[in-house]
Amino acid sequence: MKLAQVNTKSIFGTVKPPPGSEFATGSNPVGKLLTTGIQLFLVVAGIVTLIYLLWGGLDWITSGGEKEKLLKARQKIQNAFIGIIVIIAALVIFNVLMGTILGGKIVQDTGQGFQFNLNPQGK
Repeated sequence: MKLAQVNTKSIFGTVKPPPGSEFATGSNPVGKLLTTGIQLFLVVAGIVTLIYLLWGGLDWITSGGEKEKLLKARQKIQNAFIGIIVIIAALVIFNVLMGTILGGKIVQDTGQGFQFNLNPQGK
């Protein structure tokens, strides 16, 4: 019976768990949760800031020289730049807290994005 000797893994492959299950069963679930949360925060904050900046620019263009509309458009653009500064400041504060207080380190991996190691020895 040659059928019983066929390696089915080479034909059908192996079953891998879904990506979401890594939070519960991964080697560093807290790090993965922080990674996902911070990446989600950066994406949402960046998109909102970009939309608000473009909205201010559109208001500036369509103001027609009216001082009140120009001031509102200018305020939107300034608030968008303040938002960018707040996003960068939040990342810097997080990096300081992560590195000095918690004793962890942030490792940039090309395939996995940011990974946070909460082990004080850095292993």
